[in-house]
Amino acid sequence: MTTLITGAAGFIGAYTARRLAELNQHNIQIDNLNSYYSVALKQARIAKFDLNPLIIDVADGAALTACFEVHRPSRVIHLAAQAGVRHSIDAPYDYLHSNLTGFLNILEACRRFPVEHLVFASTSSVYGAQTETPFREDMSIQTPMSLYSATKGANELMAHSYAHLYGIPCTALRFFTVYGAWGRPDMAPILFSRAMLEGRPIDVFNGGDMLRDFTHVSDIVDGILGALHTPPAKDKPFAVFNLGAGRPVALNHFIDLIEKAVGQPAVRILKSMQPGDMRATFANTSAAMAAFGYEPKMPLEVGIAELVAWVKSYYKA
Repeated sequence: MTTLITGAAGFIGAYTARRLAELNQHNIQIDNLNSYYSVALKQARIAKFDLNPLIIDVADGAALTACFEVHRPSRVIHLAAQAGVRHSIDAPYDYLHSNLTGFLNILEACRRFPVEHLVFASTSSVYGAQTETPFREDMSIQTPMSLYSATKGANELMAHSYAHLYGIPCTALRFFTVYGAWGRPDMAPILFSRAMLEGRPIDVFNGGDMLRDFTHVSDIVDGILGALHTPPAKDKPFAVFNLGAGRPVALNHFIDLIEKAVGQPAVRILKSMQPGDMRATFANTSAAMAAFGYEPKMPLEVGIAELVAWVKSYYKA
């Protein structure tokens, strides 16, 4: 049984590929190594996690089709995407390329070369303007706050249509603020850690009045593999699950924890809310728990200490 992992040189993809290898589960990895953030970091992940990705852009339909034709994957974990809420304001066409064209190519490849299960990354951002918490999978996702979240919501609708039309078992996983060592450098955990270690101030949006359901990457990988091995029923071939810690944390408390790990206080510059941001995210994970035993384990304090230690080492901060 072969599993294809897209976005394998990315943060979550690298951990997922390594976990499959540790379980002796054969996997094929692809990534386009784009320059949205440091390619050197992606190459360092490849070396650290002992990866061997094929350089393929999922938006290149011919190359992706050839990959499926040669390797005939039984299952697909689709993590390749253009990420970033704020970047979607500045570079909207990047999201059309990767998140819509790329995802359609994945669906078409799974149709032409049938797979047992397609698991793909969605995001907590799809809940958009929802104010009721915790977020449940049956809530409306019709009020996106950014183009990024709109494209990920569109992915869920596209997958639902292919599951209905062609019987492709599809599972969408809504990730909630994933953090950990080797993470994306454009996200707050690493931005804040680097700044504090280097004695620079940090920008705290909405005056710190924000809540995030920070979820360690190891718990996310547990959820991905749990979902992968639990395809939806044939009569209802589409499923969606939240993958979060289920315990929202105030942004200022999160900064306090980084200060403790760094060993010095942050200089906080209070700013207004940024366009596209959500004030709060909070996952109801009972559906994932019932379906495949998803139960996050990493304490935030331990995860933050691990993250800061890695930032010190990798960035020589």
